[in-house]
Amino acid sequence: MNGLKRLFHVLVIILGAFSMAIGIKVFLVPNHFLSGGVSGVSMITSYLTGWNISILYFALNLPLMIWGWFALGRRFISYSIISVVATTYFISLIPAISLSNEPLLCAVFGGTFVGIGVGISLRVGGSTGGFDIIGSIVTKYRDFPIGNISVTMNGVVIITHGILTMNWELVLYSMVSIFTTGKVMDFIFINHYKVTVYIITCNKEALMERLLSLPHGITVIKTRGAFSDIERDMLMTVTTRYELSDLKRVIKEADPKAFVNIVETVGVIGNFRKPRAF
Repeated sequence: MNGLKRLFHVLVIILGAFSMAIGIKVFLVPNHFLSGGVSGVSMITSYLTGWNISILYFALNLPLMIWGWFALGRRFISYSIISVVATTYFISLIPAISLSNEPLLCAVFGGTFVGIGVGISLRVGGSTGGFDIIGSIVTKYRDFPIGNISVTMNGVVIITHGILTMNWELVLYSMVSIFTTGKVMDFIFINHYKVTVYIITCNKEALMERLLSLPHGITVIKTRGAFSDIERDMLMTVTTRYELSDLKRVIKEADPKAFVNIVETVGVIGNFRKPRAF
């Protein structure tokens, strides 16, 4: 990776940290709602003890980052460290002043800002620490949407908050926030969404050489046009929505006249090489 691209990724991660801190301090903390993951655990602890949220957030992330260092690799965790440090700084810097007195709006917008921060960090190969690291480890070995994993783990945090405080109205608003976060994350971080691409081409060899470098397997199917009665080759490959833009570019460069049909894929059974994100 060149230096300019790495710098861009770092700037995106810092922007994600700022978005997450906005969601926490401007929308969630003033209403005593919870975010998900480690930030949610930090908020529960802060509400009950009065301790500083930013310090708790940093301290609780340390063991998870150490685990991620061995499970996910240095690049991913290096980016996560940048995100955690930046989020810690922004949380301590931004005052807890609510922009709205409507709790539902605060829950939705708080979840949206947190989801944007987490999603764009994951999109460039990093994370905001906490449960994102656990979710990334799971998705590395199992084909689950990371937002669904996050919502499940965060549900445990929310229920714990309800048991400790017995304020179930706050719990319900917090669940709205976390659900919103999960959906926004999945909208931005699309590595787990699969598509099947059918390509009818006259330049099979040139196109196959380019496509195999992406890399995904390709099946060659002989076809015959019903109207023209001309035999052509059709290439079929399964890829992710994240990689689809690169695939379209390669097809256009190798054979601008190729006919391409892209369909959503419900699931894949067998050996599927995932894009390298860590």
